[in-house]
Amino acid sequence: MSKFQNLIDAYGVSHKNKTNKLIHWVCVPAIFFSIVGLVSVIPFPWEAEIIDNISLNWSFFALGLVLLYYLSLSISISIGMTMFSLVCIYLCGRLNTFESPLLIYLSVFAISWVFQFIGHHIEGKKPSFLQDIQFLLIGPAWLMHFIFKKLNIPY
Repeated sequence: MSKFQNLIDAYGVSHKNKTNKLIHWVCVPAIFFSIVGLVSVIPFPWEAEIIDNISLNWSFFALGLVLLYYLSLSISISIGMTMFSLVCIYLCGRLNTFESPLLIYLSVFAISWVFQFIGHHIEGKKPSFLQDIQFLLIGPAWLMHFIFKKLNIPY
């Protein structure tokens, strides 16, 4: 069994309740997105437009490291997470033109974590990241692996 499958299985132990899973399907991507947004508003030393009003920012570098981690676990999952990351970057590029993107990202982050803890309360198990911090990155990959299973894509 691969290291990735071991991590997915370990993460799944505290994510069996239907309500908790549903909450995770909404809140894990929202948290990932909000973190990309929060990192994207950190002042960057120079301005370089990449594409269609999306400027280079710290989220590109942070996501590069995250995607290297996913690549070390699974090539196909890293491709899926790259696609999701590009969607997040695009949406953040649009939101960053608003008056208070920081407030939006902080609100999404806080509300999503409240629901995550509610889900784990319903489940009756502590969040996996309290056991091992890398589970913060496994959560999105865990969801991606379900999509891949549904599409019969090996992961």
